[in-house]
Amino acid sequence: MDQDYERRLLRQINHQNLPEGYATCSPVSVKSGDRFIPTRAGSNWSINFHYANENCWSPNQNQRSKDASADSGKDAVAYAALLRNELLGAGIETVPDPHTDDRRQAVLNQDTHSLFRYTIHTKRVPFDSGNEISPYSLSPLSNKSHKLLRSPRKPARKISKIPFKVLDAPELQDDFYLNLVDWSAGNLLSVGLGACVYLWSACTSQVTRLCDLSVDGDSVTSVCWNERGSLVAVGTHKGFVQIWDAAGGRKLTSLEGHSARVGALAWNGEQLSSGSRDRVILQRDVRTPPPVERKLQGHRQEVCGLKWSPDHQHLASGGNDNKVSPLCFGCLTQCH
Repeated sequence: MDQDYERRLLRQINHQNLPEGYATCSPVSVKSGDRFIPTRAGSNWSINFHYANENCWSPNQNQRSKDASADSGKDAVAYAALLRNELLGAGIETVPDPHTDDRRQAVLNQDTHSLFRYTIHTKRVPFDSGNEISPYSLSPLSNKSHKLLRSPRKPARKISKIPFKVLDAPELQDDFYLNLVDWSAGNLLSVGLGACVYLWSACTSQVTRLCDLSVDGDSVTSVCWNERGSLVAVGTHKGFVQIWDAAGGRKLTSLEGHSARVGALAWNGEQLSSGSRDRVILQRDVRTPPPVERKLQGHRQEVCGLKWSPDHQHLASGGNDNKVSPLCFGCLTQCH
């Protein structure tokens, strides 16, 4: 017999023969044995609890975990329905909603009387009826299962009926032709209130004032963030377009060219489109000197909206003349 095994066996027998109430040695003093008992004498519980608090999931991660569990629940219900179709001939064609208990219970209780009935369906529907799969198909699934897999999934959509945040907006102009609110990629909300532009952070709920045009006797008529969320363009009542650095809180440049208020702005990379009440759309590159611009005249009344396509090749403009003009980027005429 192995000496190590014999020694461990004798130690175990002696330990079992000890009388009740006899104080045995602590697990810390035992250097070897059949079972591993971790020692916790040198553990620093304050640090452990601190790490435990740091490793807690954020609300976004909790929401993602809930969504993942919901998706797994839908997959489980679809898989169960598929098995019932193939093994029990249940004939389920649509995936039930796993969030509805009565529908799930109805699926589970469907065709319970045929639990131990195994039959072969030899009656086939004509192929030209549209309900039969192709005879050359290699899929082992039935028609009902194919319909089940092709059935669209309707995710549960929850629309809140109350706002989660309400901000005070004094001096917000009552004019639906103006675009005074815009959200950046950095989760900053810019709002034009009278002659000032304020920034509200959705992460910290901090409010900062970016600019004040009351010194020049002007007011804000439109705001628009660039794609990166670092620059914000501000259109004014006098026809100026100012470019501001949101992080530094300083004005980079002021663009002229419009003779009336600028109510619509749209970024396209480093290029900025502006629409005004003078019925003119100007396309300018913020990296070039101000005199260089592209000019477009296609509306008979004030330009109220501008939006670039996702591929940055077409610009859609809406005017007070009840017209929407989708324009190609190369159709803008160059003027100096």
